[in-house]
Amino acid sequence: MQSIEMTGKSVAEATKSAASKLGVAEDQLTVTVLEETKGLFGKSSVRVRAEVKTVAAPASTKATNGKVVEEAPAEKPAKKPRATKAAPKKAEEAPVEEEAPVQAQSEDVPEAEVAATAADGDRFVTLIHDLVAKADMDVQAKVTQVSGRYVNIELDGKDVAYLVGKHGEVLNALQYLVNIIAGRSFGNGVRATIDGNHYRNRREQQLTAHAQRVADEVKKRGEEAVLDALPAFERRIVHKALSEYAGVATYSEGEEPNRRVVIAPSE
Repeated sequence: MQSIEMTGKSVAEATKSAASKLGVAEDQLTVTVLEETKGLFGKSSVRVRAEVKTVAAPASTKATNGKVVEEAPAEKPAKKPRATKAAPKKAEEAPVEEEAPVQAQSEDVPEAEVAATAADGDRFVTLIHDLVAKADMDVQAKVTQVSGRYVNIELDGKDVAYLVGKHGEVLNALQYLVNIIAGRSFGNGVRATIDGNHYRNRREQQLTAHAQRVADEVKKRGEEAVLDALPAFERRIVHKALSEYAGVATYSEGEEPNRRVVIAPSE
């Protein structure tokens, strides 16, 4: 009996490759899944053994060293990779000093004088490429801006969606990991802000609009409002959005990862 082992991102892909190599139609193969693995960020890989049927009979559903997948047309579509589940909005940036609260002076210590350079940008790009290469992902990183202590990096490539994830959770986790590694390796206090598919821009617009709606309610009711817990870089967006919003002041309270922005009426 002719047989071959093949790998692919899904059973269907591996079966198609095996059929091509053996020069037969896919429905002439009995396919046994030997190994299924999931890499970083939900990317999967499948290794199968494909055997050419000698008798035109339904493929056996019994297997000794793996599970048998019957003819390709009857195979269920492989599930799309998905980001690892986590509590919403709990993925966060590496601990950094938050910018001083707007119209409130009781909380955060001003950032030390740190200035990122083009060389820091190159080091971040290399670090990200090393990480995604280990995950066998088609993703490229490029520096879009260097400002203060921050290096803004945009991700591009066919696998970027996996690195954004639901509600940006995977993107936040990647940014956290990159900044942790950079903090230990670079030792100069610079930070990366990582974006993919322009998610950060959309998220900034959503946060700004929400903060302004809440601020209007605070002014109307004359009572403080507390937003959901946010990572430090998203709290800065809220502070900035309301920095010139008349009638309200903002500050942060609580401990990471449950630190929240408070919007309070001001006199």
